[in-house]
Amino acid sequence: MSDPHPERHAPEKEDKRSFLQKLAEFIHRGPDSRDELIETLAEAEDNDVIGAESRVMLEGVIRMADMTAGDVMVAAPRMDLINIDSAYDDMLHLVIDTAHSRFPVYEGEKENIIGILLAKDLLKLQRAPELNIRALLRPAVFVPESKGLNDLLREFRGNRNHLAIVIDEFGRVAGLITIEDVLEQIVGEIEDEFDIAEDEGDIFGLADRTYRVSGDTPIERVNEAFGVKLASDPDDELEREFDTIGGLIAHEMGHVPKRGEFTTLQGLNFVVLHTRGGAVKWFKVSPASQDDATG
Repeated sequence: MSDPHPERHAPEKEDKRSFLQKLAEFIHRGPDSRDELIETLAEAEDNDVIGAESRVMLEGVIRMADMTAGDVMVAAPRMDLINIDSAYDDMLHLVIDTAHSRFPVYEGEKENIIGILLAKDLLKLQRAPELNIRALLRPAVFVPESKGLNDLLREFRGNRNHLAIVIDEFGRVAGLITIEDVLEQIVGEIEDEFDIAEDEGDIFGLADRTYRVSGDTPIERVNEAFGVKLASDPDDELEREFDTIGGLIAHEMGHVPKRGEFTTLQGLNFVVLHTRGGAVKWFKVSPASQDDATG
């Protein structure tokens, strides 16, 4: 007599774990699974489980785990500092020129950082010149180059500081890092209230006779505005290969420029102010000084 309930071979069980469960399991495995986790994120995007922006952010979080303050800091030679003994007009000039919101302040030698000055606090001096600028300084926070970005972000959020001075192994100032620098590793380039909208033009004159130039400004436009001849030879390979000033300067530097880097072409100093998506968004342009020309 046949068995009324014949044995059935159960089909292979479908993996019903959620994407977040798989993600958690990969994380718990440790750093050896990081590449596999990134591949899983790519698969999740392909399967419409997460969006492209979410994948980029998650990958940024994963990679940031191995990064330190020294990896993303603005190096000391590129730091914009305020001398405590400078005149008020000189300080205001620097604030307008650089468009930063916070500045390390030094006394005597540049290594001697005594505090942080917020640009908005300069308004208090304008209204009350009798104030001592030292009373406006915020305490400076110092971190080692080896400080992990995860830990640094946690500290930035906890103590409400947005800028830290980075110190090398010998106790000397190596650079500075802001909360913006850290967050940009996750979400990409962040613009602040000083940034100029893309539809407002490509070359802007500033009060100190320097200029802001959009990275996508045609080379021909730059030549016309500054009376120079960048890649102006029709037979020059650069003329055929590059249409914009950003592309030309990236070629001259030999890599994708980063904020604070600079180069000199045709007697003009090009300083990178902002980048986005692997390209320069804004340059600061000024006549090259003798120091720039020689070193």
